[in-house]
Amino acid sequence: MKKLYIIILAGCVYTLLSTSCKKVLNKQDLTSASPDLIFGDSVLVKQNVDFIYGQNLPNWYGNTGGSVSSTLNGICDEAYNDNKFMQGTLTNNDVNDIGSSNTSGPYNKIRIINTFLRDLAAGKLTPDTKKRFAAQVLFWRAYRYFDLVRLYGGVPLVLTPLDAVGDANKQAALLPRSKTSDCIKQIVADLDSAIKSLPQRWPDSKNDYGRITSQAAAAFKGRVLLTWASPEFNPTNDRARWQQAYDANLQAKNICDAAGNKLMPDYAGLWFVEGYSNTEAIMVTGYNSATGDQQKDNNGYDLSTRPAYTGTGNPSVSNQPIWEMVQSYPMLDGLAPNASTKYPYTLQSFYKNRDPRFDKTIGFNGCNWPINSNNAFRLWTYYYTDPSSNKIVTTEPITGSATTTGFYLRKAIDPTLAAANVMYSGNDWIEIRYAEVLLNLGECAAEIGNLNQGQEAYSALISLRQRAGVEAGGDGLYGLAPTMNHDQMINAIMLERKIELAYEGKRFWDLRRRNMLQSTLNGTRRSGIRITLNAGAPASLFPPYPGRDQLTADAAYAYFTITPVTLDNKYTLNVQTSVDFFGIPTATISSDPNILQNKGWGGSFDPQQ
Repeated sequence: MKKLYIIILAGCVYTLLSTSCKKVLNKQDLTSASPDLIFGDSVLVKQNVDFIYGQNLPNWYGNTGGSVSSTLNGICDEAYNDNKFMQGTLTNNDVNDIGSSNTSGPYNKIRIINTFLRDLAAGKLTPDTKKRFAAQVLFWRAYRYFDLVRLYGGVPLVLTPLDAVGDANKQAALLPRSKTSDCIKQIVADLDSAIKSLPQRWPDSKNDYGRITSQAAAAFKGRVLLTWASPEFNPTNDRARWQQAYDANLQAKNICDAAGNKLMPDYAGLWFVEGYSNTEAIMVTGYNSATGDQQKDNNGYDLSTRPAYTGTGNPSVSNQPIWEMVQSYPMLDGLAPNASTKYPYTLQSFYKNRDPRFDKTIGFNGCNWPINSNNAFRLWTYYYTDPSSNKIVTTEPITGSATTTGFYLRKAIDPTLAAANVMYSGNDWIEIRYAEVLLNLGECAAEIGNLNQGQEAYSALISLRQRAGVEAGGDGLYGLAPTMNHDQMINAIMLERKIELAYEGKRFWDLRRRNMLQSTLNGTRRSGIRITLNAGAPASLFPPYPGRDQLTADAAYAYFTITPVTLDNKYTLNVQTSVDFFGIPTATISSDPNILQNKGWGGSFDPQQ
């Protein structure tokens, strides 16, 4: 046991002692401390809790550190990535989060959590203090188990630290998989304990911002039960599960409302408001903009996303929106492209009169994009024929770094950062925001039949479209049909989730839980666009671009040809149905013969039970 605590305490170099749970790294040598000393001292217990935060807080895009998380945008219809998921060649060894060799994986983190809970209970702190510490750590145990369950279905449910010393203990540690329903039940129980014992806000708003609150635990419970009720896990459409999910998400909304949470007025700006004044942020991972090696905890997102010539110097910019995603946005009146008579849609004017979230998410050729504190900056991604070489070249000023899709992602890119400070961007990641709470509740409401105007399904969609700046229309429905049946409402909610939560790491999981991965992706090829300058264009559109930024987009586009370009040149997308639950790695089954393989991967374990 002492050896384990040496590991934990050595990890306390990552503990929170300042502005949020990951803002500042503080190194201390606590390796000689004993468990008895630790759990009699609330300061040392807090440092252990902070280490658990550091191990488990998600990164940008909701990356939990697993096999799938690092490619979330590229395994759905948001961005392009050539990978086994899209090719249809994924094996059971490619998603190895439960792998026996994954020494830093979920079960290592769960063991640290379980050991902490055991020794906290035996410690000498007051009961109320213990509850407050335990509640935070129980949240992270639920978080880790949910991450495993949504990958594989049921997994071995370990709630106390196992002792692997000695043959008998090693044999006892060879546990079978628990039923998925039992895992969900335990996750919910841990979250209920967290909801009951955690505050709506922590009293030290500076140093404790980012700690899990009662509303974060409730909102996460709502996400868990929404997933459990969805078709991936609920093939018979058991209405009782949807009712349970509805109740949980209604509880989450009520707790959030009581705490003062609500939509921020500015969809684009909500990412740049830190602390409790950000009423939309429910669960947050904090970062900082420090430059010193001992203090910095920069998010890396801004550096890897914005155009290279705006300050990153990074030739391999990622997160580029694909054409299919760009086309998904409604028009300004909330109607789909080609369905609006007020705002006709054409290929040549794809950028005009769209849902305002389009301009705040998609960086497109000719758009005004305030960046580097330059409110007049214009983004140009077109190609032209160089008269000196007669070759077609890009207008982007860094050779070899032009966008491959024709677009850039501008969501959550800080417009006030100076170019020299892009690499130190410290904007926080918001894993759960109030918008998701509304959408989760709206979807569950639709599934239990609450489809009338004024009920949660309509209310969620209207609230988000109203905040976005979509036109209300004469009926005040923001482009929504006045009477929608179940399927129409679910389609409307899924589109709203796609637009509202775009590039936040949610789309893959949404498609998967609704059994929509194959129907949405298979047989298609992802695309970008190539914008080429026509012959006879004015001199302002050629280097050195005299007066180009003074042209309106409409004036410039009169001289462009827009051509969709296929990105998947080698194959059409072919997501396997077995990807709905990933296979257990061979090494895991070899090391623990009690672990059964999933159905669909040659085994008998039913992850839907």
